[in-house]
Amino acid sequence: MSAVPEILTRRLELSRMAAADAAEVFAYRHLPEVRRFQTFEPESLADVERYIAGMQSSAFGDPGPWCQLAIRLRGEGQRIGDRPLIGDLGARVTAEDPRQVEIGFTLAPAHQGHGYATEAVSGLIGHLLGPLRKHRVFASADPRNTRSLALLERVGMRKEAHFRESLWFKGEWVDDVVYAIVATSTQD
Repeated sequence: MSAVPEILTRRLELSRMAAADAAEVFAYRHLPEVRRFQTFEPESLADVERYIAGMQSSAFGDPGPWCQLAIRLRGEGQRIGDRPLIGDLGARVTAEDPRQVEIGFTLAPAHQGHGYATEAVSGLIGHLLGPLRKHRVFASADPRNTRSLALLERVGMRKEAHFRESLWFKGEWVDDVVYAIVATSTQD
């Protein structure tokens, strides 16, 4: 079992989500523009509280359910947990092959457009392919989510597949695009 890491980037801290984060997570995850491409759509604060509580025993880096990390702004003199929450990252090690990890990310709209998501995803990928020695990190996205696709390309992921109408999602058939990066490509 791997402890949930604390990953530090230049401006951010990626760490375990805490029960105290529930109200902030609900505030941005409940917004229609955020929910559009998300599978986790909380209807109440209690939904988020249960979601966070369910992850507290999750092991990071081991096969199993999604493990969410809080994305926090780093600040001078602030303790961990007192730093502002601006979004979250998810990682799910596949049970079929624990050397592969699916990732996802959500950033509060007020903090978009500053490079935070790119920095957070790069930090997570670096941790997964580096210290955790995973082989492949991948992400699945709706091709209409052009900002997420651009982010995946910025962090060095390559488009591997575009599946036409392959998912029934929110009452319609949607396309699914898969991006990935492998450990050897980070050494190019």
